[in-house]
Amino acid sequence: MPDILTPRLRLSPLTPDDWPLFLRLRQDPAVMRYMGEIAEEETLRTLFAQRLQDGVRVINTRQGEVLGDIGLRVSRHNPHEADIGYALLPEAQGRGYGAEALAAMCRYGFEDAGLRAINAWVLGPNQASARLLEKQGFLRIQVLEKAYTINGTAYDDWVYRLEAPPHP
Repeated sequence: MPDILTPRLRLSPLTPDDWPLFLRLRQDPAVMRYMGEIAEEETLRTLFAQRLQDGVRVINTRQGEVLGDIGLRVSRHNPHEADIGYALLPEAQGRGYGAEALAAMCRYGFEDAGLRAINAWVLGPNQASARLLEKQGFLRIQVLEKAYTINGTAYDDWVYRLEAPPHP
């Protein structure tokens, strides 16, 4: 699987050597506050093994600074749809890297992977992620009230969708 390049970023396939980044992201309370509870390392190793198979990519600057990860998981029920997810280190947030990586992955999904739609799930309080998706053209199509619980608190789960652009 080739790297995806943008003006500032290189999105490289996740490899076993990326375990320290994956662990750091999934154990950082600032990153996980809208993603889920911080899991034990053994559970995270199982998740990491799955993400290696799912084609998750590491987000790096062109100079090699590691920023986070992003991935498309194709639906088991419909091979023309995928869910997208991303996580950025706190020091990489708010600098436009998420928008650039999201745009590149969506372009890849539609142009190279043949997807017709990409879905994203965001907790209601995660306004930064909601804005990021909306700026990319995602539309909120559903609100699942109090559907996701983190550390005993139930949150609304917002479902977003981006359809493939029409072919000329």
